[in-house]
Amino acid sequence: MKTRYFPRILAIIGSFRGQLTFWFGGLALASLLSVGLYLGRIATEELATSGGESLYTGARSAADLLASNLNERVREIELLRQTPLFMRGDLSGADVRKALQLRQQGRSEYAWVGVADVHGRVQQAVNSILLGQDVSARPWFQAARSGSYVGDVHEAVLLSKLLPQRSDGQPLRFVDIAAPILDERGRLRGVIGAHVHWSWVARTVESVVGQSLQQRNVEILIADRNGVVLSPFQYAGQLRLPEHQQSATRHEILRWPDGRDYLTSIVDVTVDGAGDLGWRIALRQPADVALAPVQRLRERLLLLGLVTTLLFAAIAYRFATRISRPVEQLAHAARQVEQRSAPPRYPQATGIREIDMLSSSVQSMTTSLLRHERELEQLNASLEQQVRERTAALSQANEELQRLAVLDPLTGVGNRRRFDERLHEHFLLLRRSGRPYALLLVDADHFKRINDHYGHPTGDAVLRQLAQVLRQGVRATDSVARYGGEEFAVLLADIGQAEEAHVVAEKIRLAVAATVFPQVGHVTVSIGASCATPADHSETEIVKRADEALYRAKAQGRNQVVAG
Repeated sequence: MKTRYFPRILAIIGSFRGQLTFWFGGLALASLLSVGLYLGRIATEELATSGGESLYTGARSAADLLASNLNERVREIELLRQTPLFMRGDLSGADVRKALQLRQQGRSEYAWVGVADVHGRVQQAVNSILLGQDVSARPWFQAARSGSYVGDVHEAVLLSKLLPQRSDGQPLRFVDIAAPILDERGRLRGVIGAHVHWSWVARTVESVVGQSLQQRNVEILIADRNGVVLSPFQYAGQLRLPEHQQSATRHEILRWPDGRDYLTSIVDVTVDGAGDLGWRIALRQPADVALAPVQRLRERLLLLGLVTTLLFAAIAYRFATRISRPVEQLAHAARQVEQRSAPPRYPQATGIREIDMLSSSVQSMTTSLLRHERELEQLNASLEQQVRERTAALSQANEELQRLAVLDPLTGVGNRRRFDERLHEHFLLLRRSGRPYALLLVDADHFKRINDHYGHPTGDAVLRQLAQVLRQGVRATDSVARYGGEEFAVLLADIGQAEEAHVVAEKIRLAVAATVFPQVGHVTVSIGASCATPADHSETEIVKRADEALYRAKAQGRNQVVAG
């Protein structure tokens, strides 16, 4: 059977029909493959860029949110140790334990908060856990004797035995935050330390990954300074970040230890004023998932190429079988065109059906080519439109994330990060052009009573309305930000005299006192005011003066303005 058909197949391949079929089909396939490869390369670059920017935005947001929350916890511990109870009171007294327990009740992320004396003996702690224990050898105690400290994640064997275990069987892990307790003369009285649940850190980071990223198989990882993954738990200590050139690009496709390629973005976490933890946030997405739309496009283009090739081959074969001797006349005419020897003479319609069908077929093929070309152009235009739409949507999402990154989600005014940026800008203007500015620290009086009596939702409503009163009480060129808890900061541009700052502060105090807050009635505020001076070496000096003035305002009876 094979011997009988083999010569016939060879004859068809070597014939005019076979050659014409082969070349027409091959040309169509090569053209479509070239266009497909070009479009696929463009789509791959655009998709990898847009997906990588999305991962970078998520990683950056997670790193900023984690750093902000850790900074807030450090600030809470620092503010607590500066209260008169800790600076002058009995560290082993019941009032200290009550203050620590109130702090833990307000923040569920605290697993343990305690106070140790200068020798490392725990004097007081929440629920009396570790009371009387010697913690002098603990890193957090040793480091906090000389300044605020934030430690790396670790397991606390003794503390884990005294706390409820996790339902998923994972070991309890903690992050240490500690600060020295100094008396009014700056002498060390002890150390206040807190163990923060590592699960809170993980939840903080994971909260940034929305449902859209989860549906795209995006994973978020936390790694230490050596690149060893700390979270999620199934990768803890078992996975290491791959080598990358983060300084050169914000995202890239990397080969991970499991042998798979991932579209990856890695961002450092920076905690101000408590040492460099070296933590990094990594978002990764399998490269095959990230580039899946491109793969589907390539498959469709390949299918289109195969169908078109078969169509072209069938048409070419049909036309070739109907051509006979007039083909030589056409070849001669072609040589005449090539040599420019004489005007070409094409076969005339003499009643020979092959010649008429050939002319008709040439027009048909030309029309078919143009139609397919238009279809390819339309497909290209559609793809480019989709890329533009997705790029526009991503840009809009990035702008919204940038806006949310500098706004306090509860009150709508600037957050601590925005305040720090504006404060640094004012300080640079003061240094460069002598442009003055002033700072007001505004604290709601007895705000804890509102939360305790009316509940936290009412307290949140009071904070939102208080923020609106503050914004209405200052100029458009001034800045209002939530400094932390019930405390707000107001930056007054072009005000360098204490009297001017005092007038604005008094105006705000009176406006707040005259405002009626639903369910609560009237609320008062204490305000610490301070003006920047050319002698300031950094922007933190004006903050310190305003903070001290606020402390004096509250100590003198609240509902007043004190200048620092």
